[in-house]
Amino acid sequence: MYLHGTSKINALGHLEIGGCDTVELKQTYSTPLYIVDEALVRQRCREYMDAFKASGLAFQVAYASKAFCVMAMCRLAEEEGLSLDVVSEGELYTALQAGFPAQRIHFHGNNKTMDELEMAIEAKIGCFVADNFTELHMLQALAADKGVSVNVLLRVTPGVEAHTHEYISTGQIDSKFGFDIGNGSAFEAVELASRSLNLNLLGVHSHIGSQIFEVEGFQLAIERVAAFSADVKERLDVTFKVINLGGGFGIRYTDEDTPLLVSDYVRAITDAVKQYFAGIYTQLPEIWVEPGRSIVGDAGTTLYTVGTSKDIPGVRKYVAVDGGMTDNPRPALYGSKYEAMLANRGNDAAEETVSIAGKCCESGDMLIWDAELPKVQSGDLLAVACTGAYNYAMASNYNRIRRPAVVFVHNGRGDLVVKRETLQDLISCDVIPERITKEPSYK
Repeated sequence: MYLHGTSKINALGHLEIGGCDTVELKQTYSTPLYIVDEALVRQRCREYMDAFKASGLAFQVAYASKAFCVMAMCRLAEEEGLSLDVVSEGELYTALQAGFPAQRIHFHGNNKTMDELEMAIEAKIGCFVADNFTELHMLQALAADKGVSVNVLLRVTPGVEAHTHEYISTGQIDSKFGFDIGNGSAFEAVELASRSLNLNLLGVHSHIGSQIFEVEGFQLAIERVAAFSADVKERLDVTFKVINLGGGFGIRYTDEDTPLLVSDYVRAITDAVKQYFAGIYTQLPEIWVEPGRSIVGDAGTTLYTVGTSKDIPGVRKYVAVDGGMTDNPRPALYGSKYEAMLANRGNDAAEETVSIAGKCCESGDMLIWDAELPKVQSGDLLAVACTGAYNYAMASNYNRIRRPAVVFVHNGRGDLVVKRETLQDLISCDVIPERITKEPSYK
């Protein structure tokens, strides 16, 4: 397994992250356990901030909280000078409860409810990223009713299909997101928003996909957004102050992944903005981006305890752990691949090929196929790398399995940021109607 950030094998042969021995973390917090390398998260934040500062452009880096949204992460993002991208009332509430400045919150989503819009307006968030005409009309009506003006970006689809999984590709024409530039709906949305008395149109938003390893898609999207901006300026005399280019910057999960440096992505984006917008605006627009996975993805490690195994001679050996698709549904959803190691035997050489199975009552609950590991024994600790993004965020209680705890590790200290769910938590929202008695209905 590739060791990211502060991860290393210590003198005891144990995996150590943030100066904390994972064997000791297991003893303290049990497993499954999400471990977040705080130093690496902060490093990634600073890489984005430093790269944009070097560009000379005005900018905002907004952490895409859907990747991993807990109050401690919101607070960390604030400390590092980032803005915040939320997509639901739950993420917005989490951010506000963490004390994140509302004016630096951007609200995304293709189906925001009236209650969500009202909550965000009352919180005085910084910007709404409007996704459709229904939302624009709802925003206008709500803002007018409250006698306020709200900042808006229009999400547009530039017709760029990134080299990514079809379920996480969002910039092409056939997408549930945004106003299409090609068919004229984006222009119509600009016309509507710019004439609305209670909507302050800042600019447009473009997101082309996720887990992207090249810059050509971003450059092409910028070229098309610039051409659209020129058309809007000429025909409507509307100038965009902000161009939001979304996120989607890839990370390394396995040897198959070849992400660029953060500085390479940012340089390509800012150079393209300078190239394509120079002839349109006398003052270049402010550039916003929304990294999520690339900030927290490789900073996360999930720790499991090995339980049972099943060896089918000539076919496969299954090794089961005490978690699975409830704490990491990505392999089942996307066919995502991960690397792993035995955290308690970090110096042992690989001896066998095994497939890591989860404990859910689903044949598809597989975390890793064909992992090369030392001879695995019951009670070993399995560490799976790069689980910081979309693992806790997508975790479920399928089979009524409790969601794991989350620990931030830094300079030899482990801090609990999310408690492990209790059995009582699982039934805390359950209600038994009075008409359902304890007496059997059959005789």
